[in-house]
Amino acid sequence: MSSPGLTPSRWWLTMLNLQRQPLASWHRARLREELRERRLAETSWQKLSETSDVLFSITRAQYDGFPTRNPACLSGLNSSPIHMYMLAKYTSRWSFFKAAALFCNARDWKLVHEVVNPSKDHKLTEVASRHEIDEKDFRRVSNQLRRIWPLFP
Repeated sequence: MSSPGLTPSRWWLTMLNLQRQPLASWHRARLREELRERRLAETSWQKLSETSDVLFSITRAQYDGFPTRNPACLSGLNSSPIHMYMLAKYTSRWSFFKAAALFCNARDWKLVHEVVNPSKDHKLTEVASRHEIDEKDFRRVSNQLRRIWPLFP
C-alpha cells in the first residue's frame, strides 16, 4: 500500500496532493478554527466530525513541515475511530471535487485537489474559481452530485 519510508498518513496526504501551505500562521489559524468548532459541537457525531477536523489540521501541518503537539481534546482517546472518520471524510470530499470537475469537462480535472466542504455553496464557487471551471456549471453538477455522493458532516 505505501512506499518505503511513508507512513500511512503521509502516503494518504501525498495521494491527496493538496497545495502546500508554507506559513506556520496558516496552520495555526486552521487549528484554532477547528478547535473552536469542536468546543461548540453538541452531539456525539458533531464532536467526532470536529475532532477529525482537528486531527486533519495537525496531520496536514506536520506533513507541510510544521511540528505540532496534539491538543488536550486528543489526549487519552482511542484515535482509531477518529482516524477512520477523517480518512473517509476527506477522501470523499477529494474524490467529489475530482468527479465534479470531470463531469464539467474541465480540461485539467486531474489537477483538482480539494477537500473543503462541498455542502457549502460558497466553497463550490471558490473551487470553481481556483480551477478556472465555469462556476454555474460547476454548481449545477455539484448540486446533482450532492444528492448521491457519500459526504460526511
